[in-house]
Amino acid sequence: MSAGAEPNLQASVLAFGYLEPLAADSRVTDIAVTSDGEVWADSGSGMVRRQLHPGFSGPGMVREYATQLCSQLGKRLDDSCPIADAASLDGIRVHAVIPPLVATGAAISIRLPDRKQPSLMALAAAGLCPAAWVSVLQTLLVQRATMVITGGTGSGKTTLLKALLAQCPPSERIVVVEEVRELGSLPGHGNYVSLAAREANVEGAGAVGLPELVKATLRMRPDRIVLGECRGEEIADLLRAFNSGHHGGLVTLHADSVGRVPARLATLGLLAGLDPRALAALADGAFDAVIHLERQHGQRCIRQIGILGSDASGRLRGQPVCSWDGHGPPVYGSLWPAFARRWGIAVGQSGPVGQMGLAEKVDYSERAERTGQVEQVGQVGRARQMRQVDSRGQRRALAQGSGAGELARPKGSSAPSPPRVPSAQRQGVRAGRRL
Repeated sequence: MSAGAEPNLQASVLAFGYLEPLAADSRVTDIAVTSDGEVWADSGSGMVRRQLHPGFSGPGMVREYATQLCSQLGKRLDDSCPIADAASLDGIRVHAVIPPLVATGAAISIRLPDRKQPSLMALAAAGLCPAAWVSVLQTLLVQRATMVITGGTGSGKTTLLKALLAQCPPSERIVVVEEVRELGSLPGHGNYVSLAAREANVEGAGAVGLPELVKATLRMRPDRIVLGECRGEEIADLLRAFNSGHHGGLVTLHADSVGRVPARLATLGLLAGLDPRALAALADGAFDAVIHLERQHGQRCIRQIGILGSDASGRLRGQPVCSWDGHGPPVYGSLWPAFARRWGIAVGQSGPVGQMGLAEKVDYSERAERTGQVEQVGQVGRARQMRQVDSRGQRRALAQGSGAGELARPKGSSAPSPPRVPSAQRQGVRAGRRL
């Protein structure tokens, strides 16, 4: 991020009043106001108290400010509705709570989106991932791998999701489902649909939840289905969609690591009435890769890339194929060679290099925009069926392989690097590379 502040064009949509200087600072991602009027902001290194002049004089002014801010977004905040969660069309999110849920005043949390459309290269340069992993992510996207992005709050899941969506060819129809809009617009993609859940009105009618919206995406002819965050019973409809021929989807999920994803999915499955074994079978065929992010000391980075697969007992397991500590070279485990072969990820002197280079990918995007879907429907259906059967078998074999959870450096090398994958052995690459 730049050292100086840049004008926030998106902040002009809302009148932030006392908080306008912070909302206009391009470095600020989060603003919090306590009940007694203290203001805290995160500029990339954690929450820091800020002194504003003039500021909030007391709890009464904080409550009035929260009410006015929510009303601009069409949300009620009063004694009958003491909690509000609202967002603007460009992704500014506001959460506010008033008494009796808090003692006095109001507790306000504001999440500001990135001022510029993030790119994978820019994020890698800022420390999100090793440079070699950019081609890995691009290859997974081009080969239409279904990915789940995991991490904690503020770890950069939405930022990475937006960067990946920006890499999609403009001709693709992308349908996004969110509880509250955070992704905002997608510049350069005219065939883009953003759906957001709707709360019930004062009479308790008119609610439209995430499960209904996920079902609706299947009738909208999507090339990619994107779920901003999976947090409840919508997991059942999402897994059914990803198992019915809709590949290339993206979803974010709160989880501590790749290994903890199965437990998190099982918990959500129970909310939808899914037996853990049934959920394991669905998830095994639904997700092709797990991208896990963490945030430590203000730095967001991809810590693990992994896979999900069922073991011999039918239990879902999540295992990393490579990991990174955020500073040194990445470490590639025993599952990496099979993962690289499956997705056509070549191995070069400086690490993994996508089989489809950046220049070729740009050409692919241009051709896709000019010609659209040129594959025959029958060929696509047969290729996807073959790929789905093959991918399930590969994931199951990977999950049952010996030393699957062990990340080891190649013998005889001073610095860890991924094993070399001969081009003749690159098999299992998903059919339907659209030219």
